[in-house]
Order: sequence, then C-alpha cells, then structure tokens
Amino acid sequence: MSRVAYVNGLYVPHAEAAVHVEDRGYQFADGVYEVCEVRGGRMIDERRHMGRLQRSLRELRIVMPMSLGALGVVLRETIRRNRVRDGIVYLQVTRGVARRDHYFPAPDTPPSIVVTARASIPAKVPAPAISGAAVITVPDNRWDRVDIKTVGLLPNVLAKQAAKEAGAREAWFVRDGVVMEGGSTNAWIVTQAGAIVTRPAESGILRGITRTVLLEVANRLGLTVDERDFTLDEAFAAREAFISSASNVVVPIVSIDGKTIGDGKPGPVARSLRDSFYDVAEFARK
Repeated sequence: MSRVAYVNGLYVPHAEAAVHVEDRGYQFADGVYEVCEVRGGRMIDERRHMGRLQRSLRELRIVMPMSLGALGVVLRETIRRNRVRDGIVYLQVTRGVARRDHYFPAPDTPPSIVVTARASIPAKVPAPAISGAAVITVPDNRWDRVDIKTVGLLPNVLAKQAAKEAGAREAWFVRDGVVMEGGSTNAWIVTQAGAIVTRPAESGILRGITRTVLLEVANRLGLTVDERDFTLDEAFAAREAFISSASNVVVPIVSIDGKTIGDGKPGPVARSLRDSFYDVAEFARK
C-alpha cells in the first residue's frame, strides 16, 4: 500500500508530497514538530504532545494552523489512511511560505503543516531494550533554547551520526562535565543508592513527554526520583543508566564512552519502568 501524507490541507501520495522552496522550515528551520507513538491504532499521550506543540509555537510566535480538534482529526485520518496500527505519526508546523527574509513575514501568512505516519512491526521490543545499548558523549554545541521542539536539529544529527560511527545507540551532550540529554532522547541514571536521577527540564533539555510519564510511573512504583544535574563521572559510577523517547520508551544503557555501567546488563529499574509505562500513558481515542 502506498503511503499518504497530509500537506497544507490535502492528503497526497507520500512520494509526491512537497512544500514550497521558500517555506521557512526549509530556509531557516523556522518551525516545530511532534512525534507521537501509535499503539493499537491509537495515539499515545496525544494531550501532552499537543500541549507541548502549543508551547513551542507560542515560544516562536507561530500561530496554530488549526484548532486542536481539527488537528486531531487530521492526525487520526493520516494514521487511518496509512493503516498504521503500531508505529508513529509525525507533525510539523512552520511559519509558512514567504520571500526569503530574516524578518517574520506578514502576519496573515498561513503556517505550513505536514503530517506523516509510518508503521513498525507490531509489539516488537527493540533489541537494545533487551540487551542494552551503548552511548558516547559529545560537547554540547546547541543553542540555549533546546526546550523548544524545533526542526533545527543539525547538532543532534551530527551527534547521532558520531554515535552510529562509533557503534553506539546514542550520543549524550555534555556541558561543563554535566550530562544534558541525548541527541533524540532524555538521559537518566540510577545511583548506587537506588535513586533515579534526571536533569530538571526547566532549561537545557527538552521536556520529553515520555520523560514526564516515566516520572509518574516511578512515583507509582514507589521509586525515589531526584530531578537534578548529574555529572559524567556520576554516570560512570551509576548502578544503571537509560534513555527515554516516544519511539522506544526506555532503552537501558550498558556502556558510556566504552566504560561498562553497572554489571554491563540492563538493570531492574529500567526494566520495571518500561514494563509499567503503558499503565500510565494516555491512549487517545481512535
């Protein structure tokens, strides 16, 4: 079956989907995006993702392209037309099409919106979630507003590629010895005392939706959580480490920069958080 994309009001064949050459997302990375997991044909944590989308748009002074209700219809229809039962739906909104100029275009310039969806193998647990994965570290060379989920991801792309070339799953950005987050994930450790530690989301990292849900999962499981900075040295000495994202939920980390973490195997905390995630995550209607 051919894939279908939604582009500025039209459902079109994915292979023919296109935006204008002067779309500001293409010219300036002047836009934001969201990725929602689809499970059993239903979006996971739609409400939280749409809340973050609205915040990102406000921070960049881009207007919502349509009401939340209408946007929900488009997301579900794109999922339906692509027959996605398990997978992801991707949403991107930019400031729109205008003559290339650093200044904002006229206020009546309509934003551009693109929605795509793709399937994954149903109920397949990624191999790294079972065996664990490696991360490397890279200097944090990103702009300061990484709390906004913009499409300007070149430092992240370079970091992820460096990880791939090193045989690792992810790259952690490190600033002044402090671990910030991964190229497309949030970073966590479990101390020798059993406390879960992750950096506060007030600044310096993206407030991951999966991260938010995992904090609630940890609370329900009675686990100790400490939202604070942690150093790379603390990570090396941790009992466990893991990463979180919408596409993979929780992936245990068994080595950092070639140094074995804990006993070199996925630990019980990461496993319990992953196993309990969907008990707390919100399933949207179909």
